[in-house]
Amino acid sequence: MTAVTLETTAAADRRRGPRGLLWATLRVHRSALWFWVMLVIVGAGVLLWAYGPGADAAWAEYRSRGCLDGRTNLGCDMAADAAELYHSGVALAGRLIGIVPFLTAAWAGAALVGRELESGTARLAWTQSVSPARWLAAKLAVPAGLLVAGMLVLTLLHRLVFGSDSALRETIGASDWYRSPAYEANGTLATAYALLGLAVGALAGLLLRRAVPALGTAVLALGALTIVLGDLRPYLWPVKTLTGTEYPEWPGMVVDDGALTSSGARVSDPICVDDTRCLAEHDIVGYYRDFHPASHFWPLQLVETGIVLALAAVAVLVSFRLLNRRTARAV
Repeated sequence: MTAVTLETTAAADRRRGPRGLLWATLRVHRSALWFWVMLVIVGAGVLLWAYGPGADAAWAEYRSRGCLDGRTNLGCDMAADAAELYHSGVALAGRLIGIVPFLTAAWAGAALVGRELESGTARLAWTQSVSPARWLAAKLAVPAGLLVAGMLVLTLLHRLVFGSDSALRETIGASDWYRSPAYEANGTLATAYALLGLAVGALAGLLLRRAVPALGTAVLALGALTIVLGDLRPYLWPVKTLTGTEYPEWPGMVVDDGALTSSGARVSDPICVDDTRCLAEHDIVGYYRDFHPASHFWPLQLVETGIVLALAAVAVLVSFRLLNRRTARAV
């Protein structure tokens, strides 16, 4: 009899373990799960279309107008339907990837944490042999895993399209490698910002304990962080410099440019153009341009990714500390 009781208790403990928490999280938030699956499917479908039929149709239309091998001439008109549709499809996929962190922050703040604290569901779970720390760990682990898996699919497909159709993108004037949202969608930043959105949303929910205020606060906080990090991005890796008697061609992500004096000092361009008298008065002998070439893509990506993940880790740590302090006081 004692052995049977012990086995039953052990089985019950196993059911109440992390496995049960993970399943409960998926079941409670199944609407969000299906929304995420559909978003990934739509994004992947658009990118696969752009990689195959979309690009083929745009190239066929381009060649039918007398343009060969991607070289434009006066007879080329890339404002035609197939090219515009291709450009719109790639842009749509990039924007879908770019909006994921904000959707995640809003959902995490409102539904994942804020609503459960506001309604008392979380406190009920804590009375069912589930510690607050394990509850929060499950709340973060499940969506984090799903976010990483989905963003990995979208990022790889976006890189596939971006790399294979570079000549077509150059022809129709699509975005360069350093412009958003292509820059984030082609590397590790898209996933890192999604995880940051999850962490910021959870922290907002724990701080405010109400769904609607947490939603707004999480989105605003994430927006502020992305603006600050976007402004810092060009300075996360040493730049290269081009100089000349005229401005060098636009070489990539330009960080700074201006004029050079005979002593080598950098000054603001007085906009003398070809006025030799103006140039002599300002002692202008040349021009410079600081920039990041395409080879700096991964160094910039990885440094910013590290910063974003560090911020996410800090937000998670603060969330656990805050939860522990509040539940300890409640006891």
